[in-house]
Amino acid sequence: ETDMSATCNMHIRKVMDLAGQLIALADEGEEKAQHDSCIVLYGIVRDCAYRIRQEAEREREKHVTAGTWNES
Repeated sequence: ETDMSATCNMHIRKVMDLAGQLIALADEGEEKAQHDSCIVLYGIVRDCAYRIRQEAEREREKHVTAGTWNES
């Protein structure tokens, strides 16, 4: 694994972590929302987070296929 691959893999992991944090935030926010507009906001956050995570997973699979992904 090259330094560039390691850095890219680290960024993909961070993106996946951030997407997970956004999903958790949306879940928590929605539970405590007092206005419909807040529920809409958290729905948008959740949808975007799932899309971000999906794209990061696709990119990770490309790295796995190329042999540049390190699970650690």
